[in-house]
Amino acid sequence: MDDCFYWVALQTIPGVGLRTLNHLHNSFPSGEAVWKAKEAELRGVTQLSPEVVNKIIYYRDLLEPEKIAEELQKKNIRVIFYGHPDYPHYLGEIAHPPLILYVSGNFPIPEKPLLAVVGARRATPYGIEVAKCLSRELTRLGWGIVSGMARGIDTAAHEGALQESGYTIAVLGCGIDICYPRENYKLKEKIAQEGCLLTEFPLGTKPEAKNFPIRNRIISGCTLGTLVVEAEEKSGALITAAFALEQGREVFAVPGPVTSTRSRGTHALIKQGAKLVERVEDILEEFPYLSCSEKQEQQKQRESGPELSEEEKLVFQQITLDPVHLDEVASVLGFSVARVSGILTTLELKGVVRQLPGGYYIRTRVIL
Repeated sequence: MDDCFYWVALQTIPGVGLRTLNHLHNSFPSGEAVWKAKEAELRGVTQLSPEVVNKIIYYRDLLEPEKIAEELQKKNIRVIFYGHPDYPHYLGEIAHPPLILYVSGNFPIPEKPLLAVVGARRATPYGIEVAKCLSRELTRLGWGIVSGMARGIDTAAHEGALQESGYTIAVLGCGIDICYPRENYKLKEKIAQEGCLLTEFPLGTKPEAKNFPIRNRIISGCTLGTLVVEAEEKSGALITAAFALEQGREVFAVPGPVTSTRSRGTHALIKQGAKLVERVEDILEEFPYLSCSEKQEQQKQRESGPELSEEEKLVFQQITLDPVHLDEVASVLGFSVARVSGILTTLELKGVVRQLPGGYYIRTRVIL
């Protein structure tokens, strides 16, 4: 049996949290050594309270690591311990990396650059569309998207990547067997098929508020940078951005309307030095060390977009990530409404714009 399952068994003991696991890891050569340690050896770990030691001794007689291993294997859940060859490279470089990762889906992570895309749960239509568009564009260029599967921007980021059949990672703030929020159960299944689900919390862990800041360090830690799309002044997405800074990773932010409370957090990040992002190039230029072959592939992907006529380009340039009315486009260009309507229908068929109720349109691609 793999030694990691002793650590998994220890993690299921009440009172043995992430901090206690780290103390044990620093004091014993293996999980098996902890499991078989004498009482005096456990009490010799000064960071452990007498109560925690008592619980470890008590539950060791009740728990069977072998059965825990069998249960996880039946559910197709892998356990990756810190130091394993499949442990995410960049995550292993952060301060206090998680000792245990529970993973479901396509793993190990493919050799491709990863970007975290996070933001407000109560996102605006503008924020949702920006997150989807940027995630789609990055996926087309060979990037993977990491987020937290929360409502709003997180969900949009995952969906944008999946629309291009891309690789996306959902880092959970609960057990991997729990779907939170519940309405994302189909999205969770899709991510497990196309990408992977990842958490450091054991099976059955409920999505308590205290878990999410802990989870956020993994979101930023897996990636080369973090992009924040909409965030209020006290948004959890700002915690992810702060972790990214501490970890020496890039931080990006999308500006929004000055009247929107959902953009106050992103504007604050920009004032503090985060890179303002209006299009994918704003992200890519911060990574000049990507190999020539990667850059060539990205350029090839960029050039594979749909061809537009000059007239279609004129109309497309008037459509933004904010909803724009058909009449406004016609007025700016001096075209008839019928003419613009026909062009927009063609653009919609080419997959570069989308019609909204009331005669409004938005882009589905950031750039061509």
